[in-house]
Amino acid sequence: MTRFLLAVVPLVLLTSAASAQQQGRDACSRDASRFCRAHLGEGDQVVLACLKEHRSRLSKACQQTLADHGQ
Repeated sequence: MTRFLLAVVPLVLLTSAASAQQQGRDACSRDASRFCRAHLGEGDQVVLACLKEHRSRLSKACQQTLADHGQ
C-alpha cells in the first residue's frame, strides 16, 4: 500500500501542475492571438514578453495568470 501511495502522489502533483499550466494557457490564448499573433510561432518566451508589453490591455483572467506566475 505504501509503495502505491509513493507512486501515485507524484503523479497527482504532476497532473495538477499540468492542469494549472493548461488553465493559464487557456486564460491567455485569446489575448495572445489578439495582441501577439505575429509572434506565436517564435516560442513561449517571446509570446510571454509580448503579453507583458500589452499587460494593460489583457483580459483580467490573463493578467491574473501572469501575476500568479510572478510575471
